[in-house]
Amino acid sequence: MSLPSFISMYQQLIAAPSISAIEDSLCMSNKSVIELLARWCESLGFTCEIIELEGGKGRYNLLAKRGQGDGGLMLAGHTDTVPFDDSRWNHDPFKLTQQDNKLYGLGSIDMKGFFAFVLQAISELDEKQQTQPILILATADEETTMAGAQQICKHPNLKPARCIIGEPTDMTPVFTHKGHMSTAIRVVGRSGHSSDPERGLNAIEVMHKVTTKSLILKEQLKNKYSVEHFEIPYPTLNLGHIHGGDNANRICGCCEMHIDMRPLPGLSVKDLQALLIDATKDINEQYPNAVSVIDLHEPIPAFSGSTDSALVKMAEKIAGEKAVAVNYCTEAPFIQQLGCETIVMGPGSINQAHQPDEFLAMEKIKPSQHIITEIIKANCFS
Repeated sequence: MSLPSFISMYQQLIAAPSISAIEDSLCMSNKSVIELLARWCESLGFTCEIIELEGGKGRYNLLAKRGQGDGGLMLAGHTDTVPFDDSRWNHDPFKLTQQDNKLYGLGSIDMKGFFAFVLQAISELDEKQQTQPILILATADEETTMAGAQQICKHPNLKPARCIIGEPTDMTPVFTHKGHMSTAIRVVGRSGHSSDPERGLNAIEVMHKVTTKSLILKEQLKNKYSVEHFEIPYPTLNLGHIHGGDNANRICGCCEMHIDMRPLPGLSVKDLQALLIDATKDINEQYPNAVSVIDLHEPIPAFSGSTDSALVKMAEKIAGEKAVAVNYCTEAPFIQQLGCETIVMGPGSINQAHQPDEFLAMEKIKPSQHIITEIIKANCFS
């Protein structure tokens, strides 16, 4: 089997739905994407290992390797996409559409398309000149739990020297990023008839106290912690969603608020969790066991890198761009646990990620392909 053309690979990847979401009814298996990638990798001489995630549910990682021993370069990405709102798309999300010098499709830059770039680059290099292992990692569920990356970082025989995660950065190297925490704060009161407020405990009123404390914490985080590399240099706290009660004439018995926090490098997930719990401590003492703090998903720590690493210096030289810090998060803190130098760097703009009519600008294809090819050559070829 020969490798399909770049555009054909793109088309087939986009045509294989692989949505992951917190809501089970929206979730899809990524197996068809993994099997496509495995076939193409095998055609280039890679040995492939397909690994089902713990807990099943049709989620798989792919680890492909060409070359012997430890070290070398790993090129990593996720195979899942976010859900989409069909009413907001002008193009079929699962059909690669070329229009106005753009390639439209769900996953075109976030981030199934990255694998087409990688495979195309490898196919154009002389395998006989390869001196270090090349690894391709394709993961599941990055858009939700990051379970694929969390599982692969425990792999007993995976020891690359360097890793590039191909999230859309317009081929600018990213050496550090914030983490991500989604947390529910739940208040359980006592419902009752609104004509006698003293016979109940209004969860909305208690949540008002929680909200006040949360906003105080938000300002404390802004004033106490700072890392200058980031455009937004402090940890953020966003009150994202709130719901409670069911009727105007009933004392609200339950109210829940969902918040988003973005920890900085040097500020651990545990530290932030402790600060949030401490902010609600007085309220819980006033209303015993009324307030619960619950993770909506496994918290993702910040990714701490260095501008002095050899991989960062190499990527900066080849791309002609200085490495930057970003506010979004990736699988990097988990991949980094393998002991490899790690950066985030891939084709496409983050501005199109998670947006209707996601697209790759076609004028970016050749320069992105050149940079990816040169990085693979510099790491793995004589």
